[in-house]
Amino acid sequence: MTIFIHDQFSKDYLEALLAPSGKVESPKRVSGEIRLIDVYFTPDSQQKANLQSLGLLGQFAQYPAILEPYRNAATADEIGDCLLKQLEVKAFLRRKANRGKSNKKNKNKKADKKLKSSEIPKVWILTPTASKRKLSYFGASARKGWPKGVYFLAPGLRAAIVAIHQLPKIPETLWLRVLGRGKVQERAIDELQALPDNNPYKEVGLELLYNLRNNLAAEKKTNETDRELIMRLKPLYQQEKEQIQQQSRQEGRQEGRQEERRTTIENLLRVRFGSVDNELQSIVETLLPLSPEEFTPLLIQLSQLPREELLVRFGRQS
Repeated sequence: MTIFIHDQFSKDYLEALLAPSGKVESPKRVSGEIRLIDVYFTPDSQQKANLQSLGLLGQFAQYPAILEPYRNAATADEIGDCLLKQLEVKAFLRRKANRGKSNKKNKNKKADKKLKSSEIPKVWILTPTASKRKLSYFGASARKGWPKGVYFLAPGLRAAIVAIHQLPKIPETLWLRVLGRGKVQERAIDELQALPDNNPYKEVGLELLYNLRNNLAAEKKTNETDRELIMRLKPLYQQEKEQIQQQSRQEGRQEGRQEERRTTIENLLRVRFGSVDNELQSIVETLLPLSPEEFTPLLIQLSQLPREELLVRFGRQS
């Protein structure tokens, strides 16, 4: 089913964006019944600057985070499962902290039970849409300082529902809107393509979308939304294909020029010195990478300078 393709894309996408800034576990197994967290992220304090480029997603990842992306609107049961995963992780971290303190023979029982709130991951439930009724059911509400579309549950739950379709269409929300549906996702793809080439995350984002398109296209049964997405990503596929072909042609031409240059140098040395031994070969390797402007005048020197001087200037010193 295509839903699994989208799920895998979401996990790979979030992992690729967050990996430069900390530890990503996808999936992560939690204790109790077999439950798998889609993406568990622990930031690296020395790499937090990378998160600024990810806008709102980077804000989510400033502290340990559980990210649960959904292709279809998350149901009440699915949201409940996310909360249960977070509580199980919290219990695991508390037991781990207590074991560590017990090993140090800490007799303060109260201190053993304390776990810093910043160490407990917050769960971010990423859903393409969320109705008012569902938000009300979980007591989720907007919070000052956060954009529309981000709804927090009670503080003790350390959880938030992110309604991607409600996020403002600004650069800071781009990396989350790519995980939306329909027009929301299509617009985000347009914005992603329009990013400058020096953006550190543009290439990886486009590459993963390119793979998503190929995986969806290989499916025999797709729904209308997926077919529209395939069509939207088709130019991206063609662009990627053309770039690969162009790069291949450029590499071919470059290799051809290198071979021509190598033949020219070796023939010239062979005419002058009878053969090209290992010492003279070092001259060849030194001159190969030079630009045409640098290479042409040096050919004259190859035809005039004595062997020892050539080796001093182009061979032995390299």
